[in-house]
Amino acid sequence: MSLKEKIIAESKRIGIDKIGFASAEPFLALEPSLREQKAKGHTSGFEHPVIEERIYPERTFENPQTIIAIALAYPTKIKEKVPRDEKRGMFARASWGIDYHDILRERLDRLIAFIKEQAQTMEEQVEWRFAPQVDTGELVDVAAAQRAGLGFIGRNGLLITEEFGSFVYLGEIVTNISLEPDEEVPFGCGDCMRCVTACPTKALLGDGRMNAQRCLSYQTQTKGMMPEEYRKKMHNVIYGCDICQLVCPYNRGKDFHFHQEMEPEVDTVYPKLQPMLSLSNKAFKEQFGHLSGSWRGKNRCSVMPSSP
Repeated sequence: MSLKEKIIAESKRIGIDKIGFASAEPFLALEPSLREQKAKGHTSGFEHPVIEERIYPERTFENPQTIIAIALAYPTKIKEKVPRDEKRGMFARASWGIDYHDILRERLDRLIAFIKEQAQTMEEQVEWRFAPQVDTGELVDVAAAQRAGLGFIGRNGLLITEEFGSFVYLGEIVTNISLEPDEEVPFGCGDCMRCVTACPTKALLGDGRMNAQRCLSYQTQTKGMMPEEYRKKMHNVIYGCDICQLVCPYNRGKDFHFHQEMEPEVDTVYPKLQPMLSLSNKAFKEQFGHLSGSWRGKNRCSVMPSSP
């Protein structure tokens, strides 16, 4: 087996649902969009602040050769029955279970440990280096995943995979190991505009980009009073928004329960609303603080599909 084949086999063994390999060449196609989005004020403020470091992996990693991208599928339906006892709120599916950053970091660390073990068996002694990233690094996750062949960037700016739709968490490893890259997946939305039409705040721009500050997911995760135009559009959602995913044809029937850490508790992700009216900020954090604490839109709001 080649090193790449060994890495793929190990990824399956440790619970990574999809893996791909991409060159670490600069993401030059992103630059115009990233700069335009920033100039128009469409960014969220969660993005890595230095655009050049998002485009050029060599700015933050010496001699990058390969980006190893991974995806983990998360559930879309809760196993328990949601009680109809009183009015309940809901948390977006991407926040179910424990913080996905911790889950992906653990998988990436295990994969890196395995690759380091392989280095010890090599006759030629080389210094293999790794930089794992999960949603908080410099790179645009969906762009790295698309280049690595995990899926394509849809009109909603999310990565859409053949097997799991867009209900996946993404992470990647930048390394100085040269591994054969996989082929990119071509743009697959065609003329479909369902996500754009369904977005209640018209945050999606139709080409894979979005006005991040209009996204309900962003609005539910920022401090201060929410502008009145968004309040009724929230309905009973407390955190996040799934609308652009739920209407996507690629997500029809997708519901995977591969990772126990991602399974939600009904009273946590569908909490009673009335008691929340008197919750202090401290009590809210104690009750719901273990849910994913970062807005996923930070890595999609400035991305254009390769072939819109």
